[in-house]
Amino acid sequence: MQESKYGKVTPELIEEFKKIVPGKVHVNGDINEDYFHDEMPIYGKGAPDVVVEATTTEDIASIVKLCYENNIPVIPRGAGTGLTGAAVAIYGGVMIDMSKMNKILGYDKENFVVKVQAGVLLNDLAEDAQKQGLMYPPDPGEKFATLGGNVSTNAGGMRAVKYGCTRDYVRAMTVVLPTGEIVKMGATVSKTSTGYSLLNLMIGSEGTLGIITELTLKVIPAPKETISLIIPYENLEDCIATVPKFFMAHLQPQALEFMEKEIVLASERYLGKSVFPQKLDGIDIGAYLLVTFDGDNMEELEAITEQASEVVFEQGAIDVLVADTPAKKKDAWAARSSFLEAIEAETKLLDECDVVVPVNQIAKYLTFVKSLEDDYDFKIKSFGHAGDGNLHIYACANDMDEAVFKKQVADFMKIIYKKAAECGGLISGEHGIGYGKMDYLADFAGEANMRIMKGIKEVFDPKMILNPGKVCYKL
Repeated sequence: MQESKYGKVTPELIEEFKKIVPGKVHVNGDINEDYFHDEMPIYGKGAPDVVVEATTTEDIASIVKLCYENNIPVIPRGAGTGLTGAAVAIYGGVMIDMSKMNKILGYDKENFVVKVQAGVLLNDLAEDAQKQGLMYPPDPGEKFATLGGNVSTNAGGMRAVKYGCTRDYVRAMTVVLPTGEIVKMGATVSKTSTGYSLLNLMIGSEGTLGIITELTLKVIPAPKETISLIIPYENLEDCIATVPKFFMAHLQPQALEFMEKEIVLASERYLGKSVFPQKLDGIDIGAYLLVTFDGDNMEELEAITEQASEVVFEQGAIDVLVADTPAKKKDAWAARSSFLEAIEAETKLLDECDVVVPVNQIAKYLTFVKSLEDDYDFKIKSFGHAGDGNLHIYACANDMDEAVFKKQVADFMKIIYKKAAECGGLISGEHGIGYGKMDYLADFAGEANMRIMKGIKEVFDPKMILNPGKVCYKL
């Protein structure tokens, strides 16, 4: 925990918290160490003084109001699956665990929206919506993140190429401000020109402007059929170069992912199941596209598959393997969804970035990134959302000193973030900035943009108590 000028969490204040939420306040040795970090602990750890398990918006408002009056930091936390240190208590204070606010409050099928508490897991909403004949399109890789966390980072995921990111599906929300005030933002409508869009400002703010407690989310009729294609290539360059051709051929994949052979093998070792071919027609496979199309019937999808096959064969694909049964589709996407877990299982020191570049710059950018590997003592692994240019690049090491690793990675990240900007991209597509990427944001955004972001933070949070020291505002 860093030193700060914040107030102390006194025994008297803890007793006030206990009156508000009896039996749901944890201190000292009762706090599970999982609360000290997120899924990327290399960005630091911090122990909160208190963890409060929230169950209602009103309870959160009462807790936050007390913290505001006593100048105590407040850190909202969902499932803790973030990758930038955004939900870590680097200044101590009160951590509000949102995971118990996990009720799906109801569907409005005439307006195609669902109302949920912020602690509902993405997986739970996806399954429940399917039972209603509906689909919630955002599909980030971590299915057991909370929806409040997804909104707070504007998570994208695999279906963003066709359906867009989380931002595109948020209609309204209930928010507790740092003062303890409860406000409503947005409405169950599809368009607005009603003042500044505070709703969109809150989306992606990583818990620094307000605590999202309830959400009204857009849903759509679920596609009747889907089909997935595994498309192997001899090398990554040919694989990535195919991506723009899908769109030029007027194909609209639901998901379009790329992956290198090495990371596929790691995933298959992790799952204990082989799904992707390693060699075809005597050719060693170096990379793959995993593509899903959706539609009203299989006849439609079979025609799309034929057209897609013509496109990829012209670009050097070795084969097109059709996953047209539930088991085959499940196995293919389970391998893709396990990439991060597979890397973590085989790696002692890990850092990552999720830059996003224009689709026609992916091959050029990844070639540049891979060319840097000989300059460092760690390995570089990559995969990502080829359809929208969001790339996940990992620095992995097992035998390096941590201080040396961090120093080398900092240099590496600075170079590849700069290159992403030169390619017309941004430094994060869906993971956010949090605590770990603040310096890179400052370098990328420039003085004027940083000044505006800091000014927004000051208006929402004049005492700087809400998730302090994250995104744009260092203390």
